[in-house]
Amino acid sequence: RGMTRWLTPGQQSYWRAYIAATELLQDRLSRELQAAHGLTLADYEILVRLSESSDKQLRMSQLADVTLSSRSRLSHQIDRMEKAGLVRREACESDRRGANAVLTEHGWQVLVAAAPTHVAGVREHLVDVLSEKEFAALGKALGKVAEHLLDDSRAAAAG
Repeated sequence: RGMTRWLTPGQQSYWRAYIAATELLQDRLSRELQAAHGLTLADYEILVRLSESSDKQLRMSQLADVTLSSRSRLSHQIDRMEKAGLVRREACESDRRGANAVLTEHGWQVLVAAAPTHVAGVREHLVDVLSEKEFAALGKALGKVAEHLLDDSRAAAAG
């Protein structure tokens, strides 16, 4: 077990800055999308993932994986998005128990309208706040963290 390796004061301040920045950034981007297009950041992410798939649809289980969402949370979200006409659920051809989330024409139009708002927010509140070098370092560092956590969750799922 060993002793707890407490954070140094410098590490503690970086950690707190990370927490504040990520929460404030997500909140700001979500509020901007909500105000301009009636979408949450999570809704936007789902529309993007569906738009990027070859036939504008994904299995619900796949969509949960790529959006890092639990199956039940995603299911509630898709219910709301379906009522708004952004997506529809369809039975999966290959597996009757499975369901696909399908991007509707209205969902596509909302995504096309919302994308410039989202990109402008990402630029204004993150990309343009940092130098090119800082942004690249941030991306590389967070990529390492994400890979570590994905490896852990894959190992847990396999074991």
